[in-house]
Amino acid sequence: MLDPQARQFMQLMADNGVKPVHTLTAAAARAAYLQRRSLSQPASESVAHTHDHTLTHSGISLGIREYRPLGSQAAAVLPALLFFHGGGWTVGDLDTHDTVCRSLCNASGSAVFAVDYRLGPEAPFPAAYEDAIAAFAWLVQHAAQMHIDPARIAVGGDSAGGNIAAALCLGLRGQSAQPAFQLLIYPAVTMRPDTPSYHRNGQGYMLTQDSMRWYTANYISQDHHADDWRASPLMAASHADLPPALVMTAGFDPLRDEGLMYADALSEAGVRTQYVCFERQIHGFITMGGVIDEAHTALALCGHALKRHWAGV
Repeated sequence: MLDPQARQFMQLMADNGVKPVHTLTAAAARAAYLQRRSLSQPASESVAHTHDHTLTHSGISLGIREYRPLGSQAAAVLPALLFFHGGGWTVGDLDTHDTVCRSLCNASGSAVFAVDYRLGPEAPFPAAYEDAIAAFAWLVQHAAQMHIDPARIAVGGDSAGGNIAAALCLGLRGQSAQPAFQLLIYPAVTMRPDTPSYHRNGQGYMLTQDSMRWYTANYISQDHHADDWRASPLMAASHADLPPALVMTAGFDPLRDEGLMYADALSEAGVRTQYVCFERQIHGFITMGGVIDEAHTALALCGHALKRHWAGV
């Protein structure tokens, strides 16, 4: 059964005339996504400190927003979460996920660094992946300045952000500096979806097959890129020797099955992996805490998983 609160939210979207994303230009979709926050997001939590940084790599400037958890001391050395927002590699920014990052920051007791990576179609694959690699290197290099422990940096994200985080872990595997944990919230892990949930949930539950094709086309400019593990982490030849993971999915999400497949691939490769499915939820629900109570439950669970990992449990 679909969560009644999720059903009410979808009706609210319809009542407000929110247009399907695939009918819009990328610029219009970004504006609509940002504006839509008022329909679904809760009040933002207070944190101890925020600061916007600028990362420059290969002549490109990216914004990174830092959060420190409520009650933390400025000089305390904390673990960190490098976070990549969702939005189909096309929409979303630091502001659309500010509420989520604040909640994750307080729930986990970690500093959070949100990355404003480049978006398609203006910057197609592998731009977002390259930005993620640069952001992780930047955070490691500035760990002392940021008062974080470079050995305790998790990476995570929702949807497209989960895709980027998973690919980042694959790309840094075996390196001297690599993520300590991966937090993958309903991640998109294949650019060629053909699962039961893709077909069963691909219409009528917010994220549709039409919108998925639109997002993918904005990111993947050449068809063969869809088979590259940096775009489709599920297609990697091996998933061994990757960081421990929490993979979270939603029952009425077309991405549900590929998220489970990725959790299983990690487990089969010997990676310590937790998997949780919010069976009655829709794609994107963690950003909808103003109307869906289980968004708060999910974020608290994510924070708890990070805390337990930092504690060595």
